[in-house]
Amino acid sequence: MTIGNFDGVHRGHQAMLALLRSEARQRGVPSCVLTFEPHPRDYFAALRQQPALAPARIGTLRDKLIDLERCGVEQAVVLPFGDRLAMQTPQSFIDSVLLQGLGARYVLVGDDFRFGAKRAGDYALLDAAGLAGGFDVARMNSYQVHGLRVSSSEVRLALREGRMDDAARLLGRPYRISGHVVHGRKLGRELGFKTLNLRFAHWKPAASGIFVVLVHGLCPQPVAGVANLGVRPSLDAHDVNGGRVLLETHCLDWPSELGPEGAYGKLIGVELLHKLHDELKYESLPALKKGIAQDCDLARSFLANQPAQAPQQTRRDRI
Repeated sequence: MTIGNFDGVHRGHQAMLALLRSEARQRGVPSCVLTFEPHPRDYFAALRQQPALAPARIGTLRDKLIDLERCGVEQAVVLPFGDRLAMQTPQSFIDSVLLQGLGARYVLVGDDFRFGAKRAGDYALLDAAGLAGGFDVARMNSYQVHGLRVSSSEVRLALREGRMDDAARLLGRPYRISGHVVHGRKLGRELGFKTLNLRFAHWKPAASGIFVVLVHGLCPQPVAGVANLGVRPSLDAHDVNGGRVLLETHCLDWPSELGPEGAYGKLIGVELLHKLHDELKYESLPALKKGIAQDCDLARSFLANQPAQAPQQTRRDRI
């Protein structure tokens, strides 16, 4: 097993999971990831009433579990991070969670791994506990691409700055958000720009703004579109979605086979390919409608200038 937050499941994570799968096969045991929800830093930010301490979230829990499965992980254990876990000593965590709870035979961690109350546990302590408790412990060094350490922090920075190509290089794939299409205010159809609405469960997404996107899951082929990820500053904060973060996607060409209402409840994935601009506050609905039309034109222009690419298999880093 390995332990971590795995926000984004980037290429460094993927390399670690490839090694984990190999070790699991050799031992004849399942590969397992132990992760947490909420992120421990979310918990401490709320505890101290300092929301700025909470990290921006790359992916939802759904996306994390989907990515772990794509990487061949056989089991995922999600521990709720709260008072009890935050106050647990490193030795208690080893005894109650790793040994009694999960029966760990092999534990793989990163080079900066810390655990237990006040982050008192480290690799040396875990290694000593493994010798005493009969389980193997291994550490994997940082994963680098062109001299840059691949980390969730670097992915967050690329997304915050709108560098979607850089984010894709760090992730090993285009940045994607998935979820079920939910009902919204239906203002988009009144403006002539019907949208697919996905809720982003965390209040602080790593990316925000207006993007050129590809939508997967509506029909056999991906559908091009333009999307707004954020809090929609031009609308009333007390609308039907309560001011929550939404990913609202307008398909440039609506699939006719779906009919006008055929998308609700569908599980879709939206790839954010290129950032057009930050969210803007429009002073009127006509101005908002004009702005959306301009974004659609920009999206079409961007897509028209992209070189045609043959379909590629999903890549996985191998050890």
